[in-house]
Amino acid sequence: MAVDMSTRLDRVLGAKTAKAMAEQLSLHTVRDLLRHYPRRYARRGEVTRLEDLQVGDRVTVLAQVRSVDSRKMRNRPGTLTEVTVGDGAGTMKLVFFNHRHARLVPGAWGLFAGTVGEYRNRLQFAHPDCHLMTGDDDEDWARALIPIYPASKDVSSWVIQRSVKLLLDASGGFGFVEDPLPAELRARYGLPSLPAALLDIHRPTTAEDVEHAEHRLKWDEALILQLTLAARRRAAALEPGIARPGRSGGLLDAVDAALPFDLTDGQRAVGEELSAELARELPMHRLLQGEVGSGKTVVALRAMAQVVDAGGQAALLAPTEVLAAQHARGISAMLGPLGRAGELDGDPAGTRVVLLTGSLKAAARREARAAVADGSAGIVIGTHALLQEGVEFADLGLVVVDEQHRFGVEQRDALRAKGSRPPHVLVMTATPIPRTVAMTVYGDLETSTLRQLPSGRGGVKSSVVPAREKPTWLDRAWTRLREEVAAGRQAYVVCPRIGEDAGGEEEPEDADGAPGEETSDRRPPLAVLDVAEGLREGPLAGLRIEVLHGRLTPEDKEARMRAFAGGEIDVLVATTVVEVGVDVPNATVMVVMDADRFGVSQLHQLRGRVARGRHEGLCLLVSEAPTASATGQRLAAVAGTSDGFELARLDLETRREGDVLGAAQSGRRSGIKLLSLLEDEQLIAEARAEATALLATERGLADHPGLAAEVAALATDERAQYLEKA
Repeated sequence: MAVDMSTRLDRVLGAKTAKAMAEQLSLHTVRDLLRHYPRRYARRGEVTRLEDLQVGDRVTVLAQVRSVDSRKMRNRPGTLTEVTVGDGAGTMKLVFFNHRHARLVPGAWGLFAGTVGEYRNRLQFAHPDCHLMTGDDDEDWARALIPIYPASKDVSSWVIQRSVKLLLDASGGFGFVEDPLPAELRARYGLPSLPAALLDIHRPTTAEDVEHAEHRLKWDEALILQLTLAARRRAAALEPGIARPGRSGGLLDAVDAALPFDLTDGQRAVGEELSAELARELPMHRLLQGEVGSGKTVVALRAMAQVVDAGGQAALLAPTEVLAAQHARGISAMLGPLGRAGELDGDPAGTRVVLLTGSLKAAARREARAAVADGSAGIVIGTHALLQEGVEFADLGLVVVDEQHRFGVEQRDALRAKGSRPPHVLVMTATPIPRTVAMTVYGDLETSTLRQLPSGRGGVKSSVVPAREKPTWLDRAWTRLREEVAAGRQAYVVCPRIGEDAGGEEEPEDADGAPGEETSDRRPPLAVLDVAEGLREGPLAGLRIEVLHGRLTPEDKEARMRAFAGGEIDVLVATTVVEVGVDVPNATVMVVMDADRFGVSQLHQLRGRVARGRHEGLCLLVSEAPTASATGQRLAAVAGTSDGFELARLDLETRREGDVLGAAQSGRRSGIKLLSLLEDEQLIAEARAEATALLATERGLADHPGLAAEVAALATDERAQYLEKA
């Protein structure tokens, strides 16, 4: 039967198997199946460590039958069969009710797949899928390495293995697979052909086969990804924008004169870089990353002022209403009368600053939209409400996206599309990004970095408070907080959850950066409402305590932030709604409850909310995790350094690859299955250089139809959603 990579699996495997693969594993074509790589490889007789399995895991294990025991059940009719299997290190039971595989006899080897359960403190599989070694597949079982594939309830690892073998036999090998990589590139890096790599990944003889195959297949992933990003950069370069040069005596000069501090060298250097790019017709596409508190907002405001001076408008997109409102307050205060043009006390040489959020009353929303549409609002600050239909700009010249990791490419592009000509784009993040992530997730942007903090900042000391091991330390933490309040300062207490079954502000991250999952022996995460009540009645009695979380009305959130900023609240007990951008210089203490339930980057962001003035800050990470555990060591690492770039690497080490790339199924959508952002930095850099060189030629990918097809497939796959978050 003639097949190619686009052949549908139902033509090769039959309708039933193909349907299950499509529905449960998103495998639709021959290409999908061949790119569904083994998760690991088992060796017959090799220890597979049954003892490491956890209850709830869905796994496939290679083990030998040790004993079989069948008996009638006492409390109901039928037979119970218990089969003990072992791997040389541990054992577990397989349990069957009124059924048993006929060839389950002592001494038999097989693959057993199911969800790990527990009965009387013993691990077991109830009615697992079984695939025993028989003479029919001696060739497969005799292989040194047996592939174990990511599987599902109805599509086991051995079904995938047999399907690959069927495809191999039906096509007489993988000769139908066309290699998209240019021959000279393969020769330059010593890469095997794609058919050879696919054969070695699915049916390896040695570990070296797997290593060589994976290296080649990583190149496929990296190059296609970098070509897609390079194409985005190239397409953006072909879209002429409008030059927004600076001018003397305008809003930018007024902003500089109004600043109550001197710009850092880093702010000046990045500012000059942005100013030069804004002055060109080629639209700027730049990522500004910097340490928490490094002054990115001031850099952005100066860029916005330059655009306004050139007759355009600037839009700042913020992830939360709290942050959008704070930006509006801060920028309005800094501009003074220059930000109130058209009002009685406004300066006619200035502009208007408009806030547009989803919670605005109808009349206020209409007024704000009108100011945006007629161009009288030169600086527009808002949340997702900026993206809605009906929000039209007179002349959008600059889009600033604050905390890019909260937004996707779709949202960034939706705001860009509101300009009559492509506007300049400045993306900001206070979550430092390792070089590999910058090259991959933000590969369509040029990067600027702010490392230097403004002078006069007090700095933050961080400590882990092991509440279970040393409960007196928690008592001391509350005493320290009271001491700071007595000295005239303020504090935050952050919890993962709101309380009263209201859920969390957002799903907190566990030690691995994945959405937190409660286990039977772990209490629910601490909640804002409960903690606030306990503090009012206990260690912080007498202090002015308020709560802040996402379930409050926008008016209440705004009122409480104003009260806290004005010194009317001593302690703000909050969710991660205060994680980014909140700036109260008098706040010097940050207590993070259940700190082990937050990710590394979140903790670094939270810590950045204190010591934003001249007083030294204190960040206390309260956790019940044992100090010697991996989680305890992770918290100690966060407390041990304030270098966000070092912590970014730690964060990358503790997160799944898909979490870094974005959506939960980013691997399927992006084709990233083997490439590691942590381990493959050199390969990614080489692929980026090769992609740039290929597209720089006169014919581009015209001479490489295989590569062009791969790029086209990725570019149209839901807008390449691997770019969605970092």
